[in-house]
Amino acid sequence: MNFAKAAPRAFKALIGFDAAAREDLDPALVELIQIRASLLNGCAYCLHMHTSDARKAGEDEARLHMIGVWREARSFFTEKEQAALALTEAVTLVSRDGVPDDVYAQASRHFDEAELARVLALVLTINTWNRIALSTAKVAGEDERAAR
Repeated sequence: MNFAKAAPRAFKALIGFDAAAREDLDPALVELIQIRASLLNGCAYCLHMHTSDARKAGEDEARLHMIGVWREARSFFTEKEQAALALTEAVTLVSRDGVPDDVYAQASRHFDEAELARVLALVLTINTWNRIALSTAKVAGEDERAAR
């Protein structure tokens, strides 16, 4: 299914939500969040897209390799990035343990309220994109954004 064509209003609304979430966030942080959620969700389509975007934006290859094991490779990421990655994991896997208070507290130490809300919105949008890609059988390596 081509979700954009089958549900254009929903697709357009999600594009708008995604754009609003990214507003004023560091582009490198945006990609780290999207890559981590895509790894957790097993979304090869989004993982390929966002690692490619990160490379084009100049992201260090070593950091890209470490996102999946960031807790063991903390020296690759700032404390702020670590807080965002922990929040990304908690929200993505919310059915397991909710969002632990310590994870939220750590994130709130590194982001003001508006920034934290946008980080949360970004995690929500990438999880939605992952679910759309997975449930509509998107193929990794194909980037349909250019076709829009």
